[in-house]
Amino acid sequence: MQPIFDLSSVHRLKFNGGIDADGHVLEASDLWETYIEARYRDRAMRLRRDSDGLEYLEIDGRPSKMTRKGYPATLGRMGQKELEAFKPHPDKTYAANMPFGACDAGQRLKLLDAEGLAAAVLYPTLGILWEAELEDVELSQAYCRAYNRWIADFCRSSGGRLVPIAHLSLGDPAAAAAELERAVKDGCRGAFVVPFTLSRKAHGDPVHDPVYAKAVELDVPIALHPSFEPFTLRSARFENGHRLPLLSAARAGDGVRHAFTTFFDFATFDRFPTLKLVILESGAGWIGYWLDRLDGIVEATFIGGRAPLKHKPSDYFRRQCWISADPDERTIPAMAALYGADRFFWASDYPHPDHTGDYLAALEQTAATMPEAARTGLLGANVRAAYALAC
Repeated sequence: MQPIFDLSSVHRLKFNGGIDADGHVLEASDLWETYIEARYRDRAMRLRRDSDGLEYLEIDGRPSKMTRKGYPATLGRMGQKELEAFKPHPDKTYAANMPFGACDAGQRLKLLDAEGLAAAVLYPTLGILWEAELEDVELSQAYCRAYNRWIADFCRSSGGRLVPIAHLSLGDPAAAAAELERAVKDGCRGAFVVPFTLSRKAHGDPVHDPVYAKAVELDVPIALHPSFEPFTLRSARFENGHRLPLLSAARAGDGVRHAFTTFFDFATFDRFPTLKLVILESGAGWIGYWLDRLDGIVEATFIGGRAPLKHKPSDYFRRQCWISADPDERTIPAMAALYGADRFFWASDYPHPDHTGDYLAALEQTAATMPEAARTGLLGANVRAAYALAC
């Protein structure tokens, strides 16, 4: 039984109109078994226990190689710093460690009320773990469809305050485009893709144009969201790199940055001048250096001539992109002033343990240093504009 959660202890945002641009759910553990098509049910993702009683993730009938035994119980431990809480034990399970509102829509709405937030845009947890290990393109599409049906149902009765975002896999662009249309008709307000592709084709490559064309037709954003990535994409610069926790944490958004940049290499924004692209959970302070560097290359070097762009990269960003910031990033007011105060969101990452649990207090400190119009945009108005939200 879950302990009673004291909503009166929740920090309430002192500014009105806040929207969390990237919150997460802990999906029901039987989601894929329940929502996947019958012909794939025996290959559905599920939680199992090993001979020692430790939970593990099973993907396509095989134990996950990228998540250690006992890992599922740690996925909702935001705000916990004690290493003991993360040590595997049979009594520490995914279900027993569900934080308030992580897998219950009614609870999530109560949490938003206590926090003084109007809405939360929702992304998966288990759903960002499996794609790095599943090379079956057809089954990947089925996994996405199952999640998308579930998240639409999860959010359906929230009055628009819980915003479902579909998961697309780029292994089959035509199938992904068809699923985007189905999911949007079912209530999803956009979609996300992970920062790698099974085909190894870059995100901006025209091979993915069916997805972007459909997003433009439906007038919904496509987001780049971090996920577990295949071992082959991890840096081999240092031995035992996975044992360098600060380096690993700081570079966790590299895949997103790389995927984002390929939209310039392939002039995707020229082919789709109304495509809306959202950059998530990779921080936002880097965008200043990144755009300065890209602009400089395009304008002043022979290298830039190899990218057939009609405008500077920063111009496309100001026209078609949004980026989420961690609430405790102190550079955001300066970035917003340079590259457009209407281009920046904030996001909590609730309830994942790799971000601060004091996100609203940190957000207040950042927002208080900004002009009123920029603050209003950061807190929620920009999310409303990107996703055409009425809440």
